[in-house]
Amino acid sequence: MTSPTESMKHGESEHGRYPGELEAEFEVASGATLRMRPIGGEDANKLEAFHAHLSFDSIYRRYFYEHPQLSADEVRRLTQVDYVDRLALVIEDGDDLVAVGRYDRGPDTTTAEVAFVVRDDYQHMGLGHRLLEALAKAAWARGILTFSAETLFTNHDMMAIFRHSGYPLTTSVSRGEISVRFSIDPTTRGDTAQLGGETRESS
Repeated sequence: MTSPTESMKHGESEHGRYPGELEAEFEVASGATLRMRPIGGEDANKLEAFHAHLSFDSIYRRYFYEHPQLSADEVRRLTQVDYVDRLALVIEDGDDLVAVGRYDRGPDTTTAEVAFVVRDDYQHMGLGHRLLEALAKAAWARGILTFSAETLFTNHDMMAIFRHSGYPLTTSVSRGEISVRFSIDPTTRGDTAQLGGETRESS
């Protein structure tokens, strides 16, 4: 298997290049065909509309505070990514964004923070699982070895996605929040039909 470093040397993840290979269409249980693709600066209005359709609970689980509207600076940052250290994938139903997932890697590290949110009327359709799998594959090809995430203790849906990912998790709990960390090395991934292993740390 090609390592992340080798992939970068061969130009598979050139900085700033739109990664069209991450585009995909798939069918969900309802019979609808949805499309997953990398986000772009032209998605600003769609992202604002997507955020406006989220319930209070979905927004709070994503941002940890009331956040009814995205600022212009936030929209700019969330839609303008370099596709290497910062990558976001959206899922569309027709012209509407119905789910967004992203990772952000800090400078001089092989760890990236991952997050995703699914519109309320599209939850429990496997979109979060699909986003995590696609983000992990893309991140690994770009030299990222580990994902981390912060989520509320009450966000059972997000934790279920992590636990069913097949990656061995390390988790810790502090003040109502769960910190999650896991290697995205595909060779260590377990059977995705089973729960991934989990190690708990005391806070």
